Amino acid sequence: MYYVIVAGLMVVLPIASIVIEWLSGPVADLVPLIGKWFVFWAVGVRLCAAGIKQIVQPEFTARRIFGIEEPGAMKVVSELGISNVAIGAIGIASLYFPSWTLPAAIYGLIFFGLAGVRHLGNRKRNAIENMATATDLWAALVLAVYVIGAIG
Repeated sequence: MYYVIVAGLMVVLPIASIVIEWLSGPVADLVPLIGKWFVFWAVGVRLCAAGIKQIVQPEFTARRIFGIEEPGAMKVVSELGISNVAIGAIGIASLYFPSWTLPAAIYGLIFFGLAGVRHLGNRKRNAIENMATATDLWAALVLAVYVIGAIG
């Protein structure tokens, strides 16, 4: 189920939302749509959902993704969850406050980019961490396209 949810929130739903909006009326530029929908789905819904999971069930992230069994790690994962819910809420709200899209995209670019690179450094990644690595780097790439297009 993890793979379906992550693929849906990080790839399928943002692309589907872009295509639907693109086809529903005249759109002058694709870049704002990329930002709008990737920030909403990947930064917003994905990080908010991950954060809730990390707060409620920190052992999933600690044990299944990072292979950490120590009880103290659960406190750190819960704190990460709180941060993820906070930025996720901003990503979701960016749909209603478009001026929040670029700052949330910059956050997402940094977060997903550094997390993806950090995952790459782990030579003993399991399948779940491989999925996190791929989708983190994918999101960072797409958000970089948006950020460069928005400020350039």
